[in-house]
Amino acid sequence: MSTVLLRADAFAGAPFSSAPLSGTAIAEDRLAAITARLAANAATHDASGAFPHDNFALLHAEGLIAQVVPREHGGGGASLSEARRIVAAVARGDAATALVLTMTYLQHRAIGRRDAHWPDPVRREVFATAVEHGALINALRVEPQLGSPARGGLPATIARRVEDGWRVSGHKLYTTGIPALRWLSVWARTDEPEPRVGIFLVPGPAAGLENIRGNITIVESWNHLGLRASGSHEAVIDDVWIPAAHAVDVRAPAAWAPAGASQADIDANADQQAWMIVLLGSLYDAVARAGFDWLRGFLRARAPGSLGAPLASLPRVQEHAGEIAALLRTNAVLLDAAAADADRGAPGTAQDSGLLKFTVTGNAIRALELALQLSGNHGLSRNNPLERHYRDVLCSRIHTPQNDSILVAAGREALEA
Repeated sequence: MSTVLLRADAFAGAPFSSAPLSGTAIAEDRLAAITARLAANAATHDASGAFPHDNFALLHAEGLIAQVVPREHGGGGASLSEARRIVAAVARGDAATALVLTMTYLQHRAIGRRDAHWPDPVRREVFATAVEHGALINALRVEPQLGSPARGGLPATIARRVEDGWRVSGHKLYTTGIPALRWLSVWARTDEPEPRVGIFLVPGPAAGLENIRGNITIVESWNHLGLRASGSHEAVIDDVWIPAAHAVDVRAPAAWAPAGASQADIDANADQQAWMIVLLGSLYDAVARAGFDWLRGFLRARAPGSLGAPLASLPRVQEHAGEIAALLRTNAVLLDAAAADADRGAPGTAQDSGLLKFTVTGNAIRALELALQLSGNHGLSRNNPLERHYRDVLCSRIHTPQNDSILVAAGREALEA
């Protein structure tokens, strides 16, 4: 475990580069080429755990990072269906890179809604850095003591009001993409006698030392089974100054509770949940498809001397391959339908989205378990990509909502109906 300390004494905008977007759907052959380029170095990044900065330079050059930014802000204005295609193509090449991109897409979606609580100047600043510089953003929510905010509780991260803005201090875990984040959407509470809770926009490491007043320490503790190159380290934010307007959505704790939510917030939460589940589901489904791609090539080429024919000719092997195909076909139908529903303004309920996650990620894991059974020692060898895909797909169980929460909620509703 190592640390990286960022220090500076001024806040200013980051320099921009130019990456114009067409605003149209990206061609399949272009996405396939991006997949191949990302896949070429995925094993190296996985082995070292080093953050793949070059991958994000590629995604920016291809205009992909700002695809979910609304068109009126210079972005691609991508629908959920289009964002799903992009995330799947990236994940098929490098799942860790796709996870960081997914988190940025989710933040852009949340910020870009017409009913979002973000001040317009701050919204424009975030979007401009994405369009012109490929800037990444993620939410920093999980803490050592709090755990996931989805389970309840107030954050220990503190925002202290000062004359010219706010000072933010706290310790966050699993800050995916932190080595390359330009913006940190930090979940914190105020130090007021009656604390408020909400989102404070803090400059991230990619803002540059000269643009951070205070200290940010990256504790390089991410040494995970899967998604090893996602840079999901810890971040210690020490008295970092932000402008007053960067307290973008701060409310009384009760206003964040489901019982205190307005209808607009309920609708926004349903939409956001649908985006999160479809994009994460697409990511892990794509990992399973990458594993199936390798397996099919292996089964066609592998011809043991005792058999005198490729393994793909065996009915037992064909049966299991058919089961994998069925699992992945089910995923495609469910994800496509959920994306289409959200795009027409009718996302499923939070419970529907949870059950979708449970089914899609379970199918992806099962598909690769079958692939490992069919490939034997070859599938478990680090010389082949299947074991990496399996390690990556197992990470799907950790994302909120977790399986226990999904099933308890569904079971309670079923039994009370």
